[in-house]
Amino acid sequence: MHFFTYTLKKSKINFLIIMLIMLCLSVFTNAQSNNKNVGAWKKVNLGKQQFELHNVIGERTVFQNQQVIKIERDLKAIPFDSTNIEKTVDEPHYAKLSGLDDFENGTIEIKVYSQLQNPAPYSGIAGFIGLYFRIKEDDSAFEGIYLRPKVGRASNQLFRNHTVQYMSYPHAKFDTLRKIAPFKYEGSAPVALNEWITMRIEVNGETAELFINDLKYSSFIVDKMLGKNKIGAIGVYVDIGTIGYFKDLKVTKRLFKKGSKSGERVIGI
Repeated sequence: MHFFTYTLKKSKINFLIIMLIMLCLSVFTNAQSNNKNVGAWKKVNLGKQQFELHNVIGERTVFQNQQVIKIERDLKAIPFDSTNIEKTVDEPHYAKLSGLDDFENGTIEIKVYSQLQNPAPYSGIAGFIGLYFRIKEDDSAFEGIYLRPKVGRASNQLFRNHTVQYMSYPHAKFDTLRKIAPFKYEGSAPVALNEWITMRIEVNGETAELFINDLKYSSFIVDKMLGKNKIGAIGVYVDIGTIGYFKDLKVTKRLFKKGSKSGERVIGI
């Protein structure tokens, strides 16, 4: 009887040890899975700046006799579905500026150059290129303003009105915004494919203004951004069918300016 009791107790102890080991292995495996991309992003240097390639293919290269960053969306990392555009565009496919994860308010300026891939992977490509900002560390939220240079100088005004796009990931991508507030988060800008475009975004609290090239006044304003994440990283963005070139990224952080809006107040429209 004593021997049987001893054997039973030993079996219980062995069972508990096995269960504890399995639990530890499970926790370790989950941790590895949840952090599989931490530190794994490919990095590209341009001058003193370094960029992490998040779901894009990219490199430093010489373009028009200048050192630039070249990126294209990685369709293997995030597949594109032409029958479900809303869910497969405006995703976290971008090159993140390393060493800056606390941008809240200030100025982001960069020169961008958009080419179309040939052959085109999708008939609706428009040279999508721009900036993401206030990017959450795990890529789960960010704000974005980008261009569709293909329609910037179209002979049809309706097309021109879609040249600039604001979006907020994940709940306010372009298609959703067109449905809930047509044209409020889109606008025109005199840009085109195959030329350098200077984008300057002034971010202050809930507002963001886009200045194009050397224009004195902004081409586009978001008077109330929709994202809940108020601070984060900055990245350069392309989407389906774009070969994007980027240079001269400058970031200036500032404190929030209360009551600061460069636009004029208009009543009665």
